[in-house]
Amino acid sequence: MCYSAQIRADYTKLVREYGAMMSLDEFAQLYAHDAGKQRPKTPKAMDDGFAGARTAQGQDIVAKIQQWHAEEMQALDAEIRVQGERRDAAHASLAARPTQKARNEARIAGNRVERAQARLDDLRRTGLLPRDSRIFPGVYAPVIVSERGQRVIKPMRYQCRLPDTPARHDTLYPGTYNARRDSLGGYWKPAFGHCHGVVVVQSFYEHVPRHALEQRALSPGEKASNVVLEFRPQPPRDLLIACLWSEWEGPEGRLLSFAAITDEPPRDIAAAGHDRCIIPIRPDNLDAWLNPDPNDLDALYRILDDREPVSYAHTEAA
Repeated sequence: MCYSAQIRADYTKLVREYGAMMSLDEFAQLYAHDAGKQRPKTPKAMDDGFAGARTAQGQDIVAKIQQWHAEEMQALDAEIRVQGERRDAAHASLAARPTQKARNEARIAGNRVERAQARLDDLRRTGLLPRDSRIFPGVYAPVIVSERGQRVIKPMRYQCRLPDTPARHDTLYPGTYNARRDSLGGYWKPAFGHCHGVVVVQSFYEHVPRHALEQRALSPGEKASNVVLEFRPQPPRDLLIACLWSEWEGPEGRLLSFAAITDEPPRDIAAAGHDRCIIPIRPDNLDAWLNPDPNDLDALYRILDDREPVSYAHTEAA
């Protein structure tokens, strides 16, 4: 399962290098502010990609993002104040009479202050860090799809909710951010051959059993533990990751979402101890993938099999 990836969120490069148009209407809908709506989970790089927008619609999106940020910063300031007071009260209790309860209060409040302050610092920071481009399940990413033969970039949530499924499926089936190749004709049949896209990624992350990474069996009495590895293509370059996507509508509103297709791992990934891998398609197959013929699924499977040859280097993620 690919649980996280570092995406390409530079809209100018996505448009120039992949000949795609920005669907500003979809981005405007995503960022539209509503007092009763929860802020969409978006990576900082995706938000900041609109900085310096020149069109009126682009500038309106910037204003919407800034409104969300201002509201979140106000809530974070309040959280820091409340938890700071809670922490100070716990420290005062510890000075008078050390108890486990006071120690727990000081620890919990201190951790919450640190988390809130870190998030606040991220919102105020202008420069981008590599982690600002990472997506996780439930986070939005720019996805390239095709509309009437034109490549279009739309924001979609990384966890696919197929049509005619209730919203509670997100909780019942949390693994639907990946679509196994061997289930494309089953669970994913409504999307496979109909709604295809790609996400441009520069690396991806996997949970790997440490003993598998070290290519050894568990020692007697040893409990399995995981390590997070970052896999980067060598030489470094963009990868066009094959995805399925869906447009869902229900009482909760409208949702665009996607899942990355996974298959058996190449040698580099398997040697590192992981048993699945996302599928990078060849750039020459991009249009054929984005404009699928539902009556020729074999051609689509051939695209997935004729994948981009990639060597990967891995490092333990921070």
